Amino acid sequence: MLRTRIITALCLLLVIVPAMFFDPVWLWTGVSLVFVVMGAWEWRSLQLRMQSAAGGLPVWLFAALLAVAGLALIALHWWRPQTGEIVALVLLLGAAAFWLVPGVLSLRQPRPDGPWLAALLLLACWQAMIELRALGPLPLVAALVLVWAADVGAYFIGRAVGRRKLAPSISPGKSWEGAIGGAILVVIVGLTAAAAPSLAATLPALLVTHVGPVLAALALLLISALSVVGDLYESSLKRQAGAKDSGRSLPGHGGVLDRIDALIPVMPCVALLHRVLQ
Repeated sequence: MLRTRIITALCLLLVIVPAMFFDPVWLWTGVSLVFVVMGAWEWRSLQLRMQSAAGGLPVWLFAALLAVAGLALIALHWWRPQTGEIVALVLLLGAAAFWLVPGVLSLRQPRPDGPWLAALLLLACWQAMIELRALGPLPLVAALVLVWAADVGAYFIGRAVGRRKLAPSISPGKSWEGAIGGAILVVIVGLTAAAAPSLAATLPALLVTHVGPVLAALALLLISALSVVGDLYESSLKRQAGAKDSGRSLPGHGGVLDRIDALIPVMPCVALLHRVLQ
């Protein structure tokens, strides 16, 4: 199992790293769209496996429509930049509202009849990753590293001292100690990165420059919390579907959705913060 995980991870890095760092930007646009469409396939598959599911949009059609929507968004940005900008902003704000506004808490319960909500959240995540890459490789990488720091910190701290369950009915393996440990690591990584002159265009540096280290730390804590929310949301979706993993597309790692779940709420909010601070 460990060997399989390592081989899969290396193969992913061979695809993702060049796409993130090498020009032209459309290379990352295409690669990231493929992964988002794969995540959409798995998301819809889980929805249709729920006990309350009663038919609806087929998996293949949902994934195809999402791919078409992504290509249409690219075309809109190309041919009608102002309209494309408005659509992009609506996507980002809609996703951010879903994850952040208290009044929509009742909508966050995963449902079998929610393909369009899934499409909104996935497209917003993809749009955010395109925007961040358009600013340069480092803003995108910095956002990804913050999410990974939250995950790594939560895993190791949770295994070491985790006692109090964070959401036992959804994800029994997660603890409050792990979540706090992940949040602390995000703040440490973020504030350390903000001090590096070469990372001045990344979110941590922009936050420190514009609002100071204290408010920057609070914003980084919010990012860490959002990554946990995304993870728990997907765990709830899998639990209702009776599945351990979202799919089998990544041997040793489960599915694509298992790997991007924390990115789905974080990326739109990071992109919006970049818009405000730049």
